[in-house]
Amino acid sequence: MPRCAFLTLENTEGWFIDDDLVHEPLCALGWEVENVPWTTPTDWDTYDLVVIRSPWDYQQRPDDFFEVLRQIDRSRASLQNSLETVRWNINKNYLLELRSRGVELVPTVMLPRLGPGDLDRLGEEFGTRRLIVKPTMGANADDTFCLPDQHPGDVFSAKPCFVQPFMRNIVEEGEFSLMCLNGTPSHTILKTVGEGDFRVQEEHGGGVVAVENPEPALVAAANAAMDQLPWKTLYARVDLVRTDSGSFALMELELIEPCLYFRFGKDAAGTFARAICDVI
Repeated sequence: MPRCAFLTLENTEGWFIDDDLVHEPLCALGWEVENVPWTTPTDWDTYDLVVIRSPWDYQQRPDDFFEVLRQIDRSRASLQNSLETVRWNINKNYLLELRSRGVELVPTVMLPRLGPGDLDRLGEEFGTRRLIVKPTMGANADDTFCLPDQHPGDVFSAKPCFVQPFMRNIVEEGEFSLMCLNGTPSHTILKTVGEGDFRVQEEHGGGVVAVENPEPALVAAANAAMDQLPWKTLYARVDLVRTDSGSFALMELELIEPCLYFRFGKDAAGTFARAICDVI
């Protein structure tokens, strides 16, 4: 019987994790599956497959996290998504690469460090004082600031950051997420911000609703981003926002540890279980 580990974090209290929904359909297909914290010393050779699912504290210890992934990659277990994919996706500079290939992106400027006058200059360039400043490597909106209500201070005085104009449709409509399993579109959700916030994560008070019939333009925008990937992926989440002109711009292409919102897709957990069977 093949064995699968879902890589997670040690303390799951306060997190919205629905990967357990996949256990039953995966077991029904003849697998053993368990959740394994990435910080727990583990003999990875005892598994056939390790799926990165919810290690949502990895950004606090990225070097240690990568060492664990390298250990898995050297073992007999198949790591999904692949180590090569993770290396590419962990730094948000991949977004600029996708933009260079023709993918519509939320207007974005990368700065090697945030210096005096940079935010004023970019505010003039973008035509708004309401800006988003966030790290080039991070998760769960950690160290993400919304100006002018918040200010990053010296957080980025010695490390790179992205600066973007605030996309008003994040608040007025929400952020769309399309899930792709083994390269095939599965289900779509709309994430909305919590009251008085600008972040859509459930951990920050955001809401989630299923989108039963996503607009063709939304699906086309997601496919345009996925088409630029040089690797096949077991899972992907494409985050998009509607622009003022009505198109859909890419926010993130999440390939490491995205929440896949199985509870909002009809048989999404079963679809993921079958996708896992296809990679072995």
